[in-house]
Amino acid sequence: MPRRISSETKIYVLDTNILLHEPHAFLSFKEHDVVIPMTVLEELDYIKDSKKDVARDARVSIRSMEDLLHEATPEEMLVGVSMEGLGAGDTAPTGKLSIFADLNMAEAQQVFTSNENDNRIINVALHIQKAYAPQKVVLVTKDLNMRLKAKGAGLAHVEDYRTDQLITDIKYLSRGFHAFEGNFWDNVKSVDSRTEGRDTIHTVPKSILPEAYINEFLLDDSKEFAGLVEEISDDHLEVLDLGYERLMSRHAWGITPKNIGQGMALHALLDPHIDMCILTGPAGSGKTLLALAAALEMVVERNMYDKIIVTRSTPEIAESIGFLPGTEEEKMLPWLAAITDSLEVLHKHDENTKGSMNYIMEKANIQYKSVNFMRGRSIQNAIVILDESQNLTASQLKTIITRCGEGTKLIVGGNLAQIDSNYLSAVTSGLTYLVEKFKDFSGSATINLDGVVRSRLASFAEENL
Repeated sequence: MPRRISSETKIYVLDTNILLHEPHAFLSFKEHDVVIPMTVLEELDYIKDSKKDVARDARVSIRSMEDLLHEATPEEMLVGVSMEGLGAGDTAPTGKLSIFADLNMAEAQQVFTSNENDNRIINVALHIQKAYAPQKVVLVTKDLNMRLKAKGAGLAHVEDYRTDQLITDIKYLSRGFHAFEGNFWDNVKSVDSRTEGRDTIHTVPKSILPEAYINEFLLDDSKEFAGLVEEISDDHLEVLDLGYERLMSRHAWGITPKNIGQGMALHALLDPHIDMCILTGPAGSGKTLLALAAALEMVVERNMYDKIIVTRSTPEIAESIGFLPGTEEEKMLPWLAAITDSLEVLHKHDENTKGSMNYIMEKANIQYKSVNFMRGRSIQNAIVILDESQNLTASQLKTIITRCGEGTKLIVGGNLAQIDSNYLSAVTSGLTYLVEKFKDFSGSATINLDGVVRSRLASFAEENL
C-alpha cells in the first residue's frame, strides 16, 4: 500500500493501456504516488509475448519498472519505492511506486465480484480511496467505458492520461495559416521590404500576430496577399511575399489547387527546405492526392529523391498482416487502396490507365510498407507518405519519424474526425501531438485543408451527417 501523507499529494492508479500508450508513464506524476495493480502486470506479461506492435511497449514498461524495483524487498514493493533521481527538471518524479496485490483482495473489499481485469483494477482504486480518505485517489485510464464504470461504482476521480496532451480542445489545434480580416496591409503600421533574387521579404512588427510560428501562412480577405512566416525575432516577423495568385498557380503532376488551402499545401509539399509536411482535414479535402502528385513530381520530373515509400497504420484487427496472401507489399494493398485510387485519378485521361500506373510505380519506385515493420530501418533520400496517421500514438509516430535519414521528406496525412483506435481521441492522437510539437520547427509545415472537393455528395455528407 502507498504511504499516507498530506491531502495535497494524490495517489494515481494506472490502467494497462496507459503503460502501453507511454511505457514510462509512471514517471510522469511528479510528487504524487503511483500504484500499479498486479492485474496490470499480468496483462503486460500476456501482451509482451504477443505478435502485436504494442508488445514492445509492454516490454519497455516492464523493464523500466524492474530497473526501479529490482533491489526492493516484497514488503518495500507493497509500501512503495521512491522514484527520486529517475527524471530531470521540474517534472522529475519524487513520489513512490508501489505494486498492489489485488489478486489477494477479500471478496468483502470488492465492489465488482466478476473476475474481469477492468473490474479488478477498479476494485483496487475503490479500496485505496476508502482506506486513504480524504487523500485524493485517481484512476488513470484511456478506456472511456472503464472511466464510466468506475464513476458509476463510486470512484470520485477518474482521468485520461494527459501528459502528452498539448491542447484542451481540437479547436485550438494549429491550422498552419492565419487569415486576417480585411486587407493584410491595414494591420501593418510599419514595414521594411527587401528583395532576394526573385523573392520579396517584408519585415513587419510582431504585434500584428504575437503567436506566429515558423512556416505559418498568412492570408487576408482581399485574395491578393499571401505570405509565409520565415523568421521570428522578439519584435519582428520576416514574411515571404508569395501572392495569392502565385499560390493558386502551383502545380504538380498535372494537378492544380482547387482552393487556397490546396495551394498552400502544394507550396509546402514542393519546398525542398521542408523536411516534414503535415496535412490535416476532412475526408475528400485532397490530402492523399496532393501528397502523391507532389511526390511523383519531385521523384520522376525533378529527380530530387530516389523513391516513394507509402505506409499507413492498419486497424487493430489487422496489426498482423500475415493472414493476407502474397508479399509484404501485396498484403498492404488493401489498406493502401487510397493511394492506388489517387494514382488512377492522376492518370485517368491516359490512353492505357493501368499501363501508365504500372509504368509510374516502377519509374518512381513506389513501395508499400507496413508501419509495424518500419522500426530499425534507416530511409535515405526518399519521400515517405504516411497516410491515416490519426490512429497512431505519439510514440508510434516517433518510431517512424526517427527512421527518416538524410535527404528524406516525410508527408503525414490524417483526418482527426476518423479515429478508429479504442484509446485515442482527437486531442490525444499522435497527429495532434505532432502538429503542436513541430509547429516551431523550421523544417516542418502544417496545412489544415478545410474544403471538401471530392464531390458535392461528399461535401454534403461531411457537413450534415
